[in-house]
Amino acid sequence: MADRIVNKVAESGLISLDLEQWYPKQPIAQFDIKDHLFMGMIVKEKEFRESLKQIDWSIYKDKAVAVTCSVDAIIPVWAYMLVTSYLQPVCKEIYMGTEQEFLKHLFLRNIESAELSAYTDQRVIVKGCGDTPIGEFAYIAISQRLLPIVKTLMYGEPCSTVPVYKKPR
Repeated sequence: MADRIVNKVAESGLISLDLEQWYPKQPIAQFDIKDHLFMGMIVKEKEFRESLKQIDWSIYKDKAVAVTCSVDAIIPVWAYMLVTSYLQPVCKEIYMGTEQEFLKHLFLRNIESAELSAYTDQRVIVKGCGDTPIGEFAYIAISQRLLPIVKTLMYGEPCSTVPVYKKPR
């Protein structure tokens, strides 16, 4: 009698969760106020307003836009408000910070809004390797969401897991 090949991973009842499913997919553009400062350092109201009028704002159409200033300059609050008044009609969303900070914000928001009821009382493995680099912040966020509902939480791949949490009996 021939030996039958058994997929022990499939029979284990483990559910694999890939954080990449919540990685933001919308394009993020950056608007750097630095490019509109006098001598790259100073907001001069008249020149700043004129500089903003010259921009083709359609390049931000349907994008998420991170508004930042990459130089150490004192930017008055009204300048951010003015930039927002130009961006609001064309872009999808505006965030104060760098592209990386905005990406993190969107990623965390996606994790927070994720429907996780399918993982209730299950043995869950949060996938550890993938094509997209996932920051530690995302693993903390998903752990916070899963710990109250799962039976077991692990990290890695079904063939090689690191136990993280087991619900007390």
